[in-house]
Amino acid sequence: MMKKIKSFIKSKIKNVYETRIASFYFKQAGVCPCCDKNVVFVARNPWLRDHFKCTNCNCIPRERALMLTIKNEYPNWKTLKIHESSPGNRGHSVALRTHVKNYVETQFFVDTPLGDFVKGIRNEDLESQTFPDESFDLVITSDVMEHIYNPEKAFKEIHRTLKPGGAHIFSVPIINKHKPTQRWANKGENGEPEFLFEPEWHGNPVDSKGSPVTMHWGYDIVDFITKHTNAECEIVYIDDLNYGIRAEYIEVVVQKKKLVK
Repeated sequence: MMKKIKSFIKSKIKNVYETRIASFYFKQAGVCPCCDKNVVFVARNPWLRDHFKCTNCNCIPRERALMLTIKNEYPNWKTLKIHESSPGNRGHSVALRTHVKNYVETQFFVDTPLGDFVKGIRNEDLESQTFPDESFDLVITSDVMEHIYNPEKAFKEIHRTLKPGGAHIFSVPIINKHKPTQRWANKGENGEPEFLFEPEWHGNPVDSKGSPVTMHWGYDIVDFITKHTNAECEIVYIDDLNYGIRAEYIEVVVQKKKLVK
């Protein structure tokens, strides 16, 4: 009898949730930071992070927050030398690829030597890069740093490749808003993830099986970065419907390399 009751309750909850999603609709007029157009932002799902889209370029809130932060921090962004790791095919990635002459995009292809090219895209591991010191004004990553096995190495390497005054500007889901960062998976001897908790995978543009989640970051990510790089670091939080920026896990982190005195 108890199992039937639990099953009935679960079924009711599921029906309520599915009905809510089916009937959800939200729109807002504004200016898209990615395509620079007057647009309408529309969501047909209450999970705004993935579904509150620009009707012109199809970008989502975290991409708009990242692009707006780049513009606010570095108004001359079009003239800079920028490295983007694991870019997508919309949003800020398209804006950077289109407008920045000195734009370098990389992906991580496991079975290809670092520094080589695959279909015109350079192969780089953020933990062990082949770029010389002080190569870039900006390094951009979007929801990448939660998939790194050794984030201390990655942050150090990114910092090494930045010019003084340059910055690593990136989005990353701050999952642990009320507790410290947790490691979620380690790299096994065979290269596969060994999850410490429930396995989590996110999409990967160059790997159909996706990317394992290795870290659940907290707000102490700022202390982590500062400890390992001595960078100036801050979390930027934007909630502005005029730019279509409202969603869950919308934080942008700015890791800035100090100017040499």
